[in-house]
Amino acid sequence: MIDVLKNLFQQRFQVAVEKVQPLQGELGASGRKIIRLSGGKFSAIGILYNVREENVAFFEFSRHFRAHGLPVPEIYGEDLSRGAYLEEDFGDTTLFEFLSANRAGSKISLPTIEAYRKVVTLLPRFQIDAGRGLNYKACYPRAEFDEQSIAWDLNYFKYYFLKLAGIPFNEQLLEDDFKRLTAFLLSARSDFFLYRDFQSRNIMLRDGQPFFLDYQGGRKGALQYDIASLLFDSKADLPAALRQEFLDLYIHRAGDFVPLEHSVFMHHYYAYVYVRMMQALGAYGFRGFYERKSHFLQSVPYALKNLEWLLQNVELPIAIPTLIDAFKRMQDSEKLREVASKEVPALGAVASADSRVVPGKKDRLTVRVFSFSYRRGIPKDETGHGGGFVFDARSVPNPGRDERFKPLTGKDAPVIEYLDQQESAHQFLGSVVSLVDASVKTYQKRGFTSLTVSFGCTGGQHRSVYFAEQLAKRLNGRSGVEVVVRHLELENRHK
Repeated sequence: MIDVLKNLFQQRFQVAVEKVQPLQGELGASGRKIIRLSGGKFSAIGILYNVREENVAFFEFSRHFRAHGLPVPEIYGEDLSRGAYLEEDFGDTTLFEFLSANRAGSKISLPTIEAYRKVVTLLPRFQIDAGRGLNYKACYPRAEFDEQSIAWDLNYFKYYFLKLAGIPFNEQLLEDDFKRLTAFLLSARSDFFLYRDFQSRNIMLRDGQPFFLDYQGGRKGALQYDIASLLFDSKADLPAALRQEFLDLYIHRAGDFVPLEHSVFMHHYYAYVYVRMMQALGAYGFRGFYERKSHFLQSVPYALKNLEWLLQNVELPIAIPTLIDAFKRMQDSEKLREVASKEVPALGAVASADSRVVPGKKDRLTVRVFSFSYRRGIPKDETGHGGGFVFDARSVPNPGRDERFKPLTGKDAPVIEYLDQQESAHQFLGSVVSLVDASVKTYQKRGFTSLTVSFGCTGGQHRSVYFAEQLAKRLNGRSGVEVVVRHLELENRHK
């Protein structure tokens, strides 16, 4: 399938592809494979995704938005029969990454605030101006954010988040609340384009200007949904004052395209905040609890923080007591609190980089991560603890069989790129992370101070080094954890 993208690239630019770089690996939530191809002075993003209807929607919307002067990617080439297409490359910086790199706790830099203002100002052009002439017949899977769409989102939340997180609720009473909430949501004016996934990871920044991606799930709907998605984007963790500033700016700009009364807009706004939050929590639960991809649960504490603010500051114009009770139970859930990431302050605390409690040295868990060669045998435990894991990486394709990689190690970019493209490597690492993460949490609770994790392969040079480095990245910075990495075979070679 990479060859299909290479052919599209050569047809477009009349030069051969010189470099192929996967951009989405184990962290990706969608089934798309995203690849950067470059050759000569040209670069493009290749997509491999075998859902024809969704690809058609993306092409249709992209061409329509570009015709209206909106900053979306140009489609360079496509092969629908093979689920492949080539699009414009906007670089590597998402709005979320720019925000993360330019903040200190709740203090966000002026360039970041200005970037958000540009994004907020452009949103009504998608929804109202360009939305007027859009071909909604191309929408997939629904042409409107209707009763069926809302039911999918609410049930996603109920079955994949509430039930898997162990939150108790009365199912019939919750369904009654869902019906009332759905009827209320659908009473808002809904003849606009609903972007559907308007959040900071789907917006690229290049030379300070925003460019927009991932609107292929768009459909007809209410204005409130997309601005709620952006401002209550869980991990972006925007301060309440900034959320209000951006919301006021949005309502003002939307009023340039359609008569819009502030009070009428706000009447439905927070109900859309809640339904968007439930959709996101359903996704976190499905990927995290059900598929055991624990990194997706890192967004849960941020969502709980937003939820706490809503419960304290917002009163909806409809009664949904069972759902509100479920939200409160989520706040009190010990299981969900255990999910808390290192970056999130305790609920109810001030969001400040200085508010964390750093454990003392004697309270820290030291995780020693080794890579080794099976030719020399499994590393001996030198701590006296006598426990830990030994993972055999020899089931993963061996880069060492390729002449290009023989002089390199698992720390070198070409080897990393090769292993990143192996599905078996992602499956192996996902299983490892799940096991180690569970032990780290248990060891910390019980006051243990040492855990050893070893990765072995034939030569101790490529796969074992790669997996040791990948695990260390996931553990580094974890509260109360110190990570020590040693590559035993590489050390032996340098003696």
